[in-house]
Amino acid sequence: MNQVKEAIAKAPSGRVRRSPLARRNVLTVVGKEDGYEYRIVNDTEDRVAEFTEQGYEVVSSNRVQVGDKRVNKATPEGSVMQMSVGGGKKGVVMRIRKDWYDEDQKAKQEYVAETERATKKEALSSGDYGKLEISRK
Repeated sequence: MNQVKEAIAKAPSGRVRRSPLARRNVLTVVGKEDGYEYRIVNDTEDRVAEFTEQGYEVVSSNRVQVGDKRVNKATPEGSVMQMSVGGGKKGVVMRIRKDWYDEDQKAKQEYVAETERATKKEALSSGDYGKLEISRK
């Protein structure tokens, strides 16, 4: 028992903490700038161009770090922050101003609310038996 306490007392204090396997998150973006919302966009077809048209900008590799610390992690190609997302695909880190992001989210929520209202109205006016209930968790 004394040997265990002695070993713990002698453990180096500046040691880098390891990331447990169960808690790894390879798509974590570290070093985000305040006032922006970040996301990873698959670099397939014209998705990056579509997001650029919607106000997103590509984040350079010297601004952020993506994923957990790994020894065999490949360095990003060029100046764009990219990473493998599986299946031979690459993901690109993009960001948008927070106020624009909030505006987009509000528009999405208004569309969902309108669809729910129309669904309820149609269900109630059809004269069928039953009950329609929409709830959120």
